[in-house]
Amino acid sequence: MADKTKVTEQYYAPPPDLGKWESFRIFLYNSETGQFLGRTGSSWAKILLFYLIFYAILVGFFAAMLAIFYQTLDSKMPKWQMDASLIGSNPGLGFRPMPESANVESTLIYYRANDKGSVLRWAQVIDDFLEPYRKKGSGAGEAAGAENRVACDFGTSALGERQVCDVPVDAFNPCTAARQYNYEEGGPCVFLKLNKIFNWIPAPYNTTEDLPATMPEDLKQHIKGLVSYPSGQPKANTVWVTCEGENPADVENIGPIQYIPARGFPAYYYPFTNKEGYLSPLVAVLFEKPRTGVLINIECKAWAKNIFYDRYERRGSVHFELMVDRS
Repeated sequence: MADKTKVTEQYYAPPPDLGKWESFRIFLYNSETGQFLGRTGSSWAKILLFYLIFYAILVGFFAAMLAIFYQTLDSKMPKWQMDASLIGSNPGLGFRPMPESANVESTLIYYRANDKGSVLRWAQVIDDFLEPYRKKGSGAGEAAGAENRVACDFGTSALGERQVCDVPVDAFNPCTAARQYNYEEGGPCVFLKLNKIFNWIPAPYNTTEDLPATMPEDLKQHIKGLVSYPSGQPKANTVWVTCEGENPADVENIGPIQYIPARGFPAYYYPFTNKEGYLSPLVAVLFEKPRTGVLINIECKAWAKNIFYDRYERRGSVHFELMVDRS
């Protein structure tokens, strides 16, 4: 009679020695266990259901967070303004035309006045920049909000809720497309614009008592000429602009300069409040007879009581180089 207390010894056979392809085939589908890629159908269903619920919760959570975040934003008005914002309350100047984007670090305007292709290339850059200024009305393909633009002057009263002041660039003679912005004549036009800062209002130098000592003498005389007559007083409500050669040699080479249509940006274009159709005012600077074949370093400044100048940080100013060649 067998001893029931005796433990029966069990021997386990090693798994069959399968080749690589046979092992891979069984991994793909094991007909004995019904497993596919190492899992049964019910196991795959459970894990897929888990991840479906998990990622659905994640998507829902982040969607809810984004919805709450967007409730704190205004599409027309930045939350942080003026000194509380990253750009601050000191606008800078920009210039056009700018060199090609492939040469993004360059600020050189160089062309050959005797080369039609060279002239047309720069004229096309200005055309592209001024295209939104030329679009009128609200027809198909027109700039959004162009119908809101109205003609303004220093006697304009408060604008309507949706109205903005127009910038009549086609009246900037001779800095017009018809004359190729005077580039072929060797006296190119460069357009200046003040960078937009939401709700910024300029504090112009509009009296003769508070003009800074660093202001160029010709601009001081210009302002004094305006404020000498009561009828001209409103025209002094302007963010003034000056352009000069940076170095003594540049001063000699830059030649006479005209500012078109005025010496700066009229205050009635401000503040910028993101109204539809708003365009920054422009000043066309006509360099009448710059010396040819010479690189001229030019610095343009904006003048107002609340614009502070710093050459090294380019605050309140812009730098570019001009070189006109006739060879």
